[in-house]
Amino acid sequence: MTRILIVDDHEIVRRGVRTLLESQPGLLICGEAENGRDAIAKAAELRPDLVLVDVGLPELNGLEVARHLRAAWPSVKILVLTVLEADRLVEQLIDAGVNGYVLKSEAGVTLVKAVTLIAAGTDFFTPRLDRVIGARLSRHAPAESFASHKLTRREREVLQLLAEGKSNKEVGVALTITTKTAETHRARIMAKLELHSMADIVRYAIRNHMIDA
Repeated sequence: MTRILIVDDHEIVRRGVRTLLESQPGLLICGEAENGRDAIAKAAELRPDLVLVDVGLPELNGLEVARHLRAAWPSVKILVLTVLEADRLVEQLIDAGVNGYVLKSEAGVTLVKAVTLIAAGTDFFTPRLDRVIGARLSRHAPAESFASHKLTRREREVLQLLAEGKSNKEVGVALTITTKTAETHRARIMAKLELHSMADIVRYAIRNHMIDA
């Protein structure tokens, strides 16, 4: 039995995925999460075999969730189910170690096929991304990205929370750090990325798929 954790901020999507997958033999939905931080907590509590995750999650985006999961539980399978198909994002997710990528527009039979194959040990990426996947896997060096060479993991977390409209104090509460530390992270982020205002932070986060437009 493959135990699956569904992570999506839309209840109707989670309900639809649950209904679809639980109709298949050998698949069990062990839990649901509506944001990235809840996903990490639920994964630690439930220890699913497979995490099905969207990219555009509040509080901690799907890319960061994938990185957390891969570092904490190397054996867990990660399948991305999203509306996004930007080349750069796909490359970053591959580098993060995801096992599959399915577009929501192709959900249904394709999602069941992807989950079944991944549970059996075979990665699955939607054929619409073959060009990106092939080009990425043919290179040896990790993809250059803002996340890998400019910001630390904590700074990426702070940036997303700020872009979602949280104050320094609210960022501190969310990450269990002091307001002063949150302010310091914010200053470092803006200096590293040469951002000069909150509007710049929001635009940067949208451009790099950390939050939805």
